[in-house]
Amino acid sequence: MGTNTSRQHFISNLAGNLDNLREQGLFKKERIIASRQGAEVVCDDGRTLINLCANNYLGLSGDESMVQASIEATEKFGYGLSSVRFICGTQTVHKQLEQAIASFLGTEDCILYAAAFDANGGVFEPLFDENDAIISDALNHASIIDGIRLCKAARYRYAHNDMADLEVQLQAAADKRHRIIVTDGVFSMDGTIAQLDKICELADKYDALVMIDECHASGFMGATGRGTHEHHNVIGKIDIITGTLGKALGGAMGGFTAGRKEVINTLRQKSRPYLFSNTLAPSIAGASLSVLQRLSSSTELRDRLHANTEHFRREIVALGFTIKPGTHPVVPVMLFDAPVAQKFAARLYELGVFVTGFFYPVVPMGQARVRVQLSAAHSIEQLNTALAAFAQAGRELGLIK
Repeated sequence: MGTNTSRQHFISNLAGNLDNLREQGLFKKERIIASRQGAEVVCDDGRTLINLCANNYLGLSGDESMVQASIEATEKFGYGLSSVRFICGTQTVHKQLEQAIASFLGTEDCILYAAAFDANGGVFEPLFDENDAIISDALNHASIIDGIRLCKAARYRYAHNDMADLEVQLQAAADKRHRIIVTDGVFSMDGTIAQLDKICELADKYDALVMIDECHASGFMGATGRGTHEHHNVIGKIDIITGTLGKALGGAMGGFTAGRKEVINTLRQKSRPYLFSNTLAPSIAGASLSVLQRLSSSTELRDRLHANTEHFRREIVALGFTIKPGTHPVVPVMLFDAPVAQKFAARLYELGVFVTGFFYPVVPMGQARVRVQLSAAHSIEQLNTALAAFAQAGRELGLIK
């Protein structure tokens, strides 16, 4: 049998690329957790670490009430549907969850997806075509970018969070049938909150629609945790809201799109990730439903999260670190150099703190950082212990005095 040189060259090329990533300090390693997600986690080496790098904003990922809600839903509805929604994969728990999300967000209807990436990937192509324009923030999430690429609408990009440039792009798209402004509600790498009040003003001025991705906002932004649109007092002015069940709202997986019933019904008919992906597991749907019921009755978790955020932001600056200013529980501790971010994260791991270094291409070149994410589950004692480790590692590496 002859040798397949093309295959050998393909594998060799990949191996070389991976070696280059390792040499540049850009290779991303996965650390393995051997416990539930939480304010503290046990890693596979047996060590218990304070966890500051999960999207577990409300501390519900490993919460016992979530486990029990998941078990109850599994016992009632089974493990899975072995089907897509429109064939034989829709259960009462899915419809109840969609109604609960719509009510929570202040929209008419909602559609569930297997992941938020699918929600963003499947929202544009069914709704817009070459007669329309999509005007997107330059730092929008990769799933939004990929979703836009699947659509034939004209694409316009405005400088990140720059309302003057957004207006320029709206003017450039004036001849299009429909214009939609698309932005993350909160930008996950910086913790920047989109200026939705100003965006909605521009949308009204230029007769445009507005869409927001609420993955890093739903459940804790705004006075009652409804999201960025509540934070900016524009509930009812947002046309399309996408989001996830995999962060604050329980931490498993699953995504959604919410909006007017005509929008959602169109997605049910034409959105490919919905039509051709298995139904969300009943255990996730049932547990997510219990989260929304809990959040609708109390703001305790949301309030605790914001108190923890204020404490950590104040104290990390006092130590001498540079952070991205703001109020969101995403706190980027700026280190700028990729290898330094890797070394800093590794040293914090040794000191009992679980964080991850972020660098290009996840963030712009020269903007490497350790991204801290606060949780309602953290105690002040845990945060102070983590801050002490930041101080020690920072001094050892010459980052602070």
